[in-house]
This record gives sequence, C-alpha cells and structure tokens, in this order.
Amino acid sequence: MIPYSTQLIEEDDIAAVVEILKSSHLTQGAKVEEFEEAIARYVGARYCVTFNSATSALLGAYAVVELKENDEIITTPISFVATSNMAIALGAKPVFCDIKMDGNIDESLIESLITPQTRALVPVDFAGKPVAMEAINAIAKDHNLLVIEDASHALGSGIGNQKIGSLADMTVFSFHAIKPITTGEGGAVVTNDEAFAQKLKLFRSHGIIKKQLWNSDMVSLGHNFRLTEFAAALGLSQLHKLDHFLSTRNKIARYYDERFAGHKLFTTITIDSGEQSARHLYPLLLSPALHCAKEDIFAELQSRGLGVQVHYKPIYQNSFYKERFGEQRLANTEHFYKSELSIPCHQKMSMENARIVADTVLDVMEKYAYRGCSF
Repeated sequence: MIPYSTQLIEEDDIAAVVEILKSSHLTQGAKVEEFEEAIARYVGARYCVTFNSATSALLGAYAVVELKENDEIITTPISFVATSNMAIALGAKPVFCDIKMDGNIDESLIESLITPQTRALVPVDFAGKPVAMEAINAIAKDHNLLVIEDASHALGSGIGNQKIGSLADMTVFSFHAIKPITTGEGGAVVTNDEAFAQKLKLFRSHGIIKKQLWNSDMVSLGHNFRLTEFAAALGLSQLHKLDHFLSTRNKIARYYDERFAGHKLFTTITIDSGEQSARHLYPLLLSPALHCAKEDIFAELQSRGLGVQVHYKPIYQNSFYKERFGEQRLANTEHFYKSELSIPCHQKMSMENARIVADTVLDVMEKYAYRGCSF
C-alpha cells in the first residue's frame, strides 16, 4: 500500500533520538529550545513555542488571547476538527466561512460574518497551499481582530519570499507523523509577539516560573503540554532535511500535474505563481458525474494499493456540531467534500511509485466514467 502521506525516518534521525535517550534529560532540557530556535529561524519568526501536539498548540494560542465564552472565531469547515474544537473548549463559537475550490477559506466572504463577538480569524492552509494572507490581514486590521493561522499542513509553504509562519499574529504547525517533518506527535506556535510567546510557555507548563534554587512560582493556570527532548531531537534532525523532503513532494506533484492536465473526469488544485506549497496533500477534485461513484472509486483505489483519503468531512456535519449549533450547509464546502480525494504524495515515494499511482488513478477513473450520477 502506498499511503497518501507518511514519515521518512532515516538512520541519522534514529541516532539523534538514541543520543538523547542516553543523556541525562529526557524532558525540559536544551534540545527543545534548540529545536524552537531552528523552527523560528526557518520560518522567519522571532519566537517558537513547541507543544506535544498541534491540538494543544491551538488551545494555547486561543487561551493566551483570552478567547472566552460567547466570543467567536471565523474559520473554515474544511479542516481537522481540532481547529474549531479548541475554541469550543474555551466556550467560544466557531463561525464557518465557505471556501474556494482550492480548499482554502474564501476571504471575500469573511467580512460579512464579522460581529461584535468576533475575536479572531483562523484560516487553514489546506494541503499546504497558502491562504490569501494579505487580504485576511487587511480585514483583521480594519476590524481590530487577531489572525491565528492553522498551518498544520504548511511548514515550508510560502508567499513570495516570506514563509508561512511570518505573516500572522500566531501560526500553528503540526509535527504529526504524516506531516512533512515529524516528532511523532507534536506541534508549535510561532509568533513575533514576545508577550504571546511568554504566555504560551507558561500555558504549556503549569503556569510555573522558576526562581532561585528550588523556588518556583505558579503565576497562571497551565497544563503539561511540553514536547519531550527526544521528540525535539527527532524534529531537529528532520528539519535539516525539510527542504529536500519538500523538493521530492513537489517533484511528484509536478509529475501528477502533467499526467492529469485537462482530464475530463477530475481536476487538480493549482499552486499560483509566487506561492510555494509544502504539498502535504495532493487532492483530486472529481467531476459531478463521478460524485455518486466516489465510494466505489475510493474502495477500488485502496484495493489496488493506493492509500487514498478524503480531506475533510465538513466539520459542521459531525454529530457534536449538529447537536450544539444546528444543521449547516455551505454550498462550495458541500461540493468540495463530494469532489475531494487525496492521492499519495510524499518524500518516501520514488518516481516509479508516482507513475504507478498516476496509471492506477487514470485507469480507475475511466472505469467509472459511465457509472456515476445520472442527471
């Protein structure tokens, strides 16, 4: 099975972890800080604060801006549920904005959703393709809102000569196993705001500051969301190879772009000139004629050895959201969900793997060309 995304762990990664396992500190040592400094340098931000997951990083970002009951964030329904769940965990309400057919939030619709309760805009860089940050930041400035970018797909993505991580008030990254680099589980918040960074450090470690000798003081409510030293060692080893990983992903994506260009049964998502994508996902968008056959296509691709996936079921379709916020429907979101199918694209693949994937996709799509929906 060729998965849609997976980690690539090499001997130098293993050696880096073993070195820490043989050291005196498995947690709260110097390696986490070294990893944070390297991430901040890479994305062009002043500060990086790591967490044990991107979910806890999101919670931290929302908590340090004091998101509270009855506050609202405007975000996308095409994301993993953590993006909005962590706002709900603090009593806030996610307001879902419809998307464009590249999977990213439609910035032209954001302003109409702003209310006196809106505190932050939370865009998601779907599949690694950057959102329209210039327009989103302009809206936020006009309405005195924060921008907290969920860039869990987008470490290494950029716009022009600026990397994602340098453009929002706070940006969240994920180091989950299937992301371009991994710490196993892990995440981070990057920011240029020193006050946010200091509050994030307190939030992730019990709200405690160390004083002299054994003395410490708990100054705020916090949690244990710390990243371990051996996870940071793995992340640092992986970060040195990130550009190479992204080069492989983009080479495969360009090959797919050429093989699939102009196909009548599905389209792909274009990365605009001046943008760089981490290519966390390579989405196909099935034509409406294949929507009814999507489950069969999915099952057959998997039976032929392709670990395809769908990203994502709209968050508002989950039972929890229906019960709490009622039924919702956003036209482009619904169409995108019916259309989207992610195929393998990652740094562990060879170009021969990519050829097999493309050949298989084309064969299966043709097979179902006349078995889809009837209109």
